[in-house]
Amino acid sequence: MSVLPNTTYQLSAWAQGSYVFLGATGPGVNASTWGAPGAQWGQLRTSFTTGASATSVTVYVNGWYGQGAYLADDVVLDGPGGAPDTQAPSVPGNVTAGAATASSLTVSWSASTDDRGVTGYQVSRDGAAPVTTTSTGYTATGLTPNTAYGFRVRACDAAGNCSPYSASAAGRTSGDDTPPPPGDIRFAPYADITMATPSLASAASATGVKTYTLAFALGDSTGCNPAWGGTIPIDDPRVVDDVKALRAQGGQVIVASGGAQGPYLEHNCGTSAALLGAYKKVLDTVGANHLDVDVEASIDIGKVNTALKQLQDERGTVVSYTLRVQGQDYGVDPFSLQILQDAAAKGLNVIVNPMLMNFGYTGNWGDAMIAAAQATLGQMKGVWPGKTDAQLKRMLGVTPMIGKNDTGMTTTQADARKLRDWASANHIGFIGFWSIGRDNGGCPDGRVSPTCSGVSQSAYEFTSIFKGFTG
Repeated sequence: MSVLPNTTYQLSAWAQGSYVFLGATGPGVNASTWGAPGAQWGQLRTSFTTGASATSVTVYVNGWYGQGAYLADDVVLDGPGGAPDTQAPSVPGNVTAGAATASSLTVSWSASTDDRGVTGYQVSRDGAAPVTTTSTGYTATGLTPNTAYGFRVRACDAAGNCSPYSASAAGRTSGDDTPPPPGDIRFAPYADITMATPSLASAASATGVKTYTLAFALGDSTGCNPAWGGTIPIDDPRVVDDVKALRAQGGQVIVASGGAQGPYLEHNCGTSAALLGAYKKVLDTVGANHLDVDVEASIDIGKVNTALKQLQDERGTVVSYTLRVQGQDYGVDPFSLQILQDAAAKGLNVIVNPMLMNFGYTGNWGDAMIAAAQATLGQMKGVWPGKTDAQLKRMLGVTPMIGKNDTGMTTTQADARKLRDWASANHIGFIGFWSIGRDNGGCPDGRVSPTCSGVSQSAYEFTSIFKGFTG
């Protein structure tokens, strides 16, 4: 929607259902609100002031993963509209194509200028239909080894005005493609770090498993400052000392952001630079260099992948995306697929980690989880067509929910063994599960609980099953 810079707007919508989320993003804008109006219609309202360069904002409304359907109506952005924009941006300069591998080339250029701001760039390879990026760089993948390619770039603004294309920049792929090494952590159960038990060190002592995924680093009440669960300071002594005790046993941790509840750092941090700073803060606090982004709500894909790409370029950070599954024969949902497509376009190396939980299926649940993982591999081949099947499998992770799942299915010990054996036979890159705090025999009565699996089991039985994953 067109807006004026440095101007206050009111955003509202009428909604019905559980956990309805309303917000707007744009230059200097990251406003959001949510409510749970239930069966009665209720109005959601928020306001924001645009930044100095703002000419448009994106308004979005969505529900929460795992909740029921919602309805929304009368979405209104109240405030003055912007004047028509007819001026195109300047032509991108200094276009080069380099950083060659056997199957990719990275194109870079100088930023264009525009009276109301550049919103994106279009990159055309050898006259083909362009791809769009919001950064001043793009990695073309799926190319043929030892082959010359030409790239032209143009800049566009929010009104759809685009500059002429730049002169073509030539590049040639190499004859040898050595893929980057995958992450060195192969198995890391999730730990809800807001809970004091079980501690990481005690779980490691009991099981011999010394790698865990800390969930979740969220934004605290001030916004872009990371906190565990959004409430516990990121440097809380209990958490930091537990990680140190684990590391004294030879252990490592992954940091997970996002999740099912929020507030996401990816929402609260208004720019990629601010988000990058938040990521660095939490990684530095616990001494980790593997970041897992668990996406169960809308995010600004370009902003997040830009921050992750810079983090990976600066530190060599291993990045994984934990993503929602749409169905056993489909793979991840369309929004998750867009995240991966943008990551590939930016040259961001990721582990793709479908959540094998809470999706519709038929037949045996263990077989359905494997089918969903295989369907995700098919999607990945479309995103990274230049990679071999073996390379794509090393980029794949799987994360089931042990025992009783939120929406009715149950991951039994037999299902876990079936998934583990498939993962080992296919040499995938990673296994996790939700969660170490549920891996006990505390409630074998079929209920869903954050502190037990809901099935009859011995202590840490699922951990023992999955630690047999051979990679």
